[in-house]
This record gives sequence, structure tokens and C-alpha cells, in this order.
Amino acid sequence: MSSTDRNNRGPEVLETVGKVALEKLESLASKIRDGISTEADRANHEILREIVALAMNRVSVQQNESAVEKGDDAWTERTESHYPHIRLHGGALEDDPPKMEI
Repeated sequence: MSSTDRNNRGPEVLETVGKVALEKLESLASKIRDGISTEADRANHEILREIVALAMNRVSVQQNESAVEKGDDAWTERTESHYPHIRLHGGALEDDPPKMEI
């Protein structure tokens, strides 16, 4: 898949991908509960769990930061010395503080 293909995914496709991923996650969880999962099923379950957790965290960060920008009181990780890192925990999309003009 080319980067152009990845960038041309509209909201309908992304929503459907999310729904299918959640359905697959539940299907795999059911197999695990029933004791009929394979090693691949368990590995796929773990990666889907991580994707769902990262997505939920990202939405939470966006909602909180949006609230703070509006002047509401909400928790945010952004401080003078710390910015969230997407590669570590899936929060905000940016992971570097603004560059200082010196």
C-alpha cells in the first residue's frame, strides 16, 4: 500500500476500519475465553487491544486539549517541561515542543 493510498482514507473508511477492528477484537477475546485460541489469535488480540487503547487515549488527549484551549478546566499533559510522545503512549499527534527562535 502506497502512502498516497494511506492518506486517501476518508471518515467512512476509517469508521468502518474501527468497527471491524472492534468486532475482530471481540471475536478473538471470545476464542480466548472459550480456550480455543491459537498463538496467532492471542498475538492478534494483544495488538488490537493496544491499538484500541492508543486510539482511546488519543481521543481523550484531543478532547482535553480542546477544552483547555477553550479556557475550560481539563487535565492535559502539556507543561513547560513535558510534552506527550505519540511513540510511547499514543497521546497527542505532535511529540516535540515548539522550536524557540533564538
